[in-house]
Amino acid sequence: MRIISLQSEADWPMAVQEAVRTLEYSGTVVYPTDTVYGLGANALNPVAVRKIFRIKERSTEKALPILARNLFWASELAHIEGRNKDIARAVWPGQVTLVLPKKDIVPGDTTGGMHTVALRVCEHPFVNALLDAFGYPLTGASANVSGHEGLRDISAVLQEFEQASYQPDLVIDAGVLPPSGPSTVLDVSNTRPKILRVGATRPEELMKILEL
Repeated sequence: MRIISLQSEADWPMAVQEAVRTLEYSGTVVYPTDTVYGLGANALNPVAVRKIFRIKERSTEKALPILARNLFWASELAHIEGRNKDIARAVWPGQVTLVLPKKDIVPGDTTGGMHTVALRVCEHPFVNALLDAFGYPLTGASANVSGHEGLRDISAVLQEFEQASYQPDLVIDAGVLPPSGPSTVLDVSNTRPKILRVGATRPEELMKILEL
């Protein structure tokens, strides 16, 4: 694992450049988000996606979430129409992941063979800078072994993978992230929205948005 520390915003351009170079070669990157540290690869590259599954020791039948830069990007990856577009505008950018019907551009490797995709638009400046520079959506899985809790402390992330058979190629060290849980996951792929995971955004906040 190569490690780049972000001491200030002056370090961002070099870190983004290294991350993009890694991602372009089907590599994997640990990066800070507005929730917990994420484990990223090109979400449209099956070779890179399979590396994420190996690092996380995750079943390939379980879908990986994807981070998009904005609603336009998300609309290229999933069918977002009518009320779902209004919901997306209300919760993005933010700490809500929406499960939506996927488009063919998203590989089945990423979605565990399912016809839906879990999408989020993050509210973190480094993630946005990375997506802008890379130009492709990233896997937004948490940087931990599957079944373990998401991590905000980079020291814990490094400890999680230091003895692992498969490790991330690059780690962006932003220290300890602000307190937050994982993203809340809201399935809007069917007629009635369903909260699949309660996370950083509380159910009562979503109820107001959904007017349920």
